[in-house]
Amino acid sequence: MKIFTDFSMTVEPDEVNHLLEKIRENLPGTGDKEVLKKIFSLIDLTSLSERDNINSTTQLCDRVNLLAEAYPTLPSVAAICIYPELVPVVKENLVNPLVNISSVGGGFPASQTYTNIKVMEIEQAISQGADEIDIVLPVGKFLMEEYEYVEYEIQVIKERIRDIHLKVISETGSLQDFSLIRKASFLAITAGADFIKTSTGKIPFGATPEAMVIMCQAISEYYNRTGKKIGIKPAGGISDAETAILYYAIVKEILGEDWLNSERFRIGASRLANNLLAHIFDKGSDFSYF
Repeated sequence: MKIFTDFSMTVEPDEVNHLLEKIRENLPGTGDKEVLKKIFSLIDLTSLSERDNINSTTQLCDRVNLLAEAYPTLPSVAAICIYPELVPVVKENLVNPLVNISSVGGGFPASQTYTNIKVMEIEQAISQGADEIDIVLPVGKFLMEEYEYVEYEIQVIKERIRDIHLKVISETGSLQDFSLIRKASFLAITAGADFIKTSTGKIPFGATPEAMVIMCQAISEYYNRTGKKIGIKPAGGISDAETAILYYAIVKEILGEDWLNSERFRIGASRLANNLLAHIFDKGSDFSYF
């Protein structure tokens, strides 16, 4: 594929680790409440459990709706992320216009179904109110080097959803080689992804700082070549302020201030929101709002 010759697909692990060491040396502390508030505003508040239902999703919306009243100095989260079936529940109950409705789709989380089924599911989620769609790159086909098919599928989905933001998940925990993470990133970007995302959170290995560095570097190089800004979303296992600060610092170091907003940077998380609130408002470690 042309993209694989336009850009080098080689990753030097020592260079990734050296950059991470440099970033870790200058991390903000958890006492920096302005940074924590900024990170809170980047959260895709995620509920993707087999136990999710109308009642639990309505309660989640209620908590988001009441957030401004409970904590008036706090920004809203960026989005609520749920399964397609629950999109209309969020549409009906969410009243904060600043919070988007994000739906996983396309046979999430394994992406092991027919392309036409993926498109149909995604279109139905959008028709019922989804503002954003998170899909999984078909990892099995990618590992078989069926790159044209992977590209085609993402292109078809993006063409059908038009201006709806499309986040493409590489499931980096299933890609054992750094160069594969880089290759998946470039493939998703050129196929039409508005965001590239690390993980589903549904396998044992979620986001890692190393994968985040590689993906941010791909975005940076693509931007320098084309002028197009692609978003980044780490997800999977990000549950405490210290970890979230590290991902924030990676984005700031590699991509810069222009990416430190919810238009270009999201963090997929469920437990992180409570942890950030505890740090920002000096609550105990067992504090829970959501």
